[in-house]
Amino acid sequence: MSSSLRRGFAATALLFPLATLAACAAGNNAQTSEIEPDSAATSVGAIKLQNVTVVTQAKPGAAGPAAVTGKIFNTSRTPQTLQSIQLPGTGAVVKLSPAKGGGAVTVPGLGSVQLGGKGHASAMIKGGLATTKNGDAEKVVFTLSKTGDIGVRALVVPATSYYSKVGPSAKPTPSAPASPSGSPSGSPSGSPSASTTGSATPNSSSSASGSTSTGGSPSSSTSAAGGGSGITG
Repeated sequence: MSSSLRRGFAATALLFPLATLAACAAGNNAQTSEIEPDSAATSVGAIKLQNVTVVTQAKPGAAGPAAVTGKIFNTSRTPQTLQSIQLPGTGAVVKLSPAKGGGAVTVPGLGSVQLGGKGHASAMIKGGLATTKNGDAEKVVFTLSKTGDIGVRALVVPATSYYSKVGPSAKPTPSAPASPSGSPSGSPSGSPSASTTGSATPNSSSSASGSTSTGGSPSSSTSAAGGGSGITG
């Protein structure tokens, strides 16, 4: 084999693994960027917070709640309770709900809890965030039973694209009930008319002519009354 062919094979053998490594690196980065967007993460002791985000309504300016999303990891064997989530300086009230039933949100030992999304625990911000707009970085403080407070700066984003699966639902529009509007209108119209008709009956019965049967009775009763007075005179 000539020296030129040997050099060609050597160059090819060297370039092949480099190309493979470059392709793998690009593929991993692309996949990571698609599944896990840039978001806040931190750890204190056995607790690690990942992908913490404040998600608002999908439509800008829409009324409705917001949500704190993310994942809480517990690397110890001891379960911990998520006691509260606060957004200092905003006055926001965050309601925590477990994935199933009522009670506290518990992070199991050597386990994790997802906040946001169907079938997961939730952290809903009642009334949304009037003082916060999309694109801001809001301080969020998680309080756990053993670790204590863990603060992190979370990005505020609308519930679109990736975050549509973990964000808050739109505020429902209340519908006016039909039953209250129907019942008052029916009863007042019926009862007063009946009582008025009944009260007029004693006046006619107290007349000298007695019970009147036909529609022409008013004229006959009048003549009868006149005839009686003439005989008396």
